[in-house]
Amino acid sequence: MKSQKILIIGSGIGGIASAIRLAARGYQVTVLEKMERPGGKMGQIKESGFRFDTGPSLFTLPHLMNELLHLNSPIESHDFKYKKLENICRYFFEDGTEINALANPLDFAGELHAKTGEKEDHLLNYLNRAKTIFNSTADLFIFNPLHRFLRLAMKTKPSHLKNIFTINPLRTMHRENKKWFRSKHVIQIFDRFATYHGSSPYLTSSIYNMIPHLEHNIGAFFPEKGMYNIVEVLYRKAIKLGVEFRFNTEVTDLLTQGTKVTGVKAENEILKADIVISDMDIHMFYSSPGKRLKKPQAIKKRSLSSSAVIFYWGMKKQFPQLDLHNILFSKNYQDEFDALFNRQELWPDPTVYIFISSKIVPADAPEGCENWFVMINVPPFGAEFNREYLLKAKHNIINKIKRLLNIDPSPHIVFEKVATPATLEANSGAFRGALYGNNANNIQSAFLKHQNRSSQYKNLFFTGGTVHPGGGIPLCLASAQIVEKEIERM
Repeated sequence: MKSQKILIIGSGIGGIASAIRLAARGYQVTVLEKMERPGGKMGQIKESGFRFDTGPSLFTLPHLMNELLHLNSPIESHDFKYKKLENICRYFFEDGTEINALANPLDFAGELHAKTGEKEDHLLNYLNRAKTIFNSTADLFIFNPLHRFLRLAMKTKPSHLKNIFTINPLRTMHRENKKWFRSKHVIQIFDRFATYHGSSPYLTSSIYNMIPHLEHNIGAFFPEKGMYNIVEVLYRKAIKLGVEFRFNTEVTDLLTQGTKVTGVKAENEILKADIVISDMDIHMFYSSPGKRLKKPQAIKKRSLSSSAVIFYWGMKKQFPQLDLHNILFSKNYQDEFDALFNRQELWPDPTVYIFISSKIVPADAPEGCENWFVMINVPPFGAEFNREYLLKAKHNIINKIKRLLNIDPSPHIVFEKVATPATLEANSGAFRGALYGNNANNIQSAFLKHQNRSSQYKNLFFTGGTVHPGGGIPLCLASAQIVEKEIERM
């Protein structure tokens, strides 16, 4: 049994996953969480008979979850169940085109051909290419720290490296998609994957064109009890392994001696530790407990990802024309991203995402009702965000729904709650409401994310969606794997 004490600041997915991995190895692990519940950006609202997931809504690479849940208990039965989606997303366009992103690539290719005229082999070849990119880069760039890249590359099969060298990281996602597809609708569908890390397809690297592989080749899934169930089962697993959680506990400072962190200050209490892991938003970390640490360039010259305005609407009616995941596309996608990242303003014709978990989990809404999670991307804001801005955003969303779906949602809303950049910062620790920390709108930010291990203190580590390898559930779980490996190398 290891006697070393580990303190983890924050209980997002990366923090809980790190706690599970290290507790399973015998470390004494305590998680310090500012809020009253675990989950970080993954939360839930339960009011008026409705339940809403408030954070990530897409679940991919489920084997990463299964591996965590079976650590130290290979025959343990757990109550985490999920299903593979037959239709990943339903897309709506201004010209009336409606496209289902069917889970089977052959079916999806047929759907694209029927709706847009895109040749079926264009999609199949594109997805094969995405698979090649992922398989060639995942071990090097996702499941290992960046500073070990050269050492790992030397051990990699030459055939794999050959595939990597065919990637042109200086080409943007949009330019790459235009090479593969002829239909503007299909290009827009695959440009959308830049939003998975809060970036613009017109600026971010084409290396991110590997993302569709996760959904369309491996599959998109959904937990039978909703997305927050991921947090619930991981939390129970951590408790079973002996992890201590201290909620309503804000860490305000790091204690250091020489090249080591010796503990933290939390709620006017000194807590000693042999190892400290931060699962905080990296910008918030350097603003508070890490304020005395040397700031890397990514923090000094930050380029934040998009934020969001989210309306949680309890609807007193069901809408069969909608699926679990729905996208209502902006007519001019490039202008929308220009407004988002260059002009930092609200775009009047936003792309609207509608997520309805009650399509899969009937208990999430009263009988005959639905729970709508309605989101648009907006710039990250500070104090300049106000009520007038929010009303304008709601007006734009309702007009978009009226035009594309022929639905006026207003008379059907019986419950409403709103998340803004300000509430996202307050409730989940997202700096200025930026969902993914820094964006990946240039080659430097795309490949030089904050490291998982401090260069200043040898026993300080970082996990979560704002450090390497990035945001989203699979990458947060990957960051926990990296931290575990790095600690074991100490």
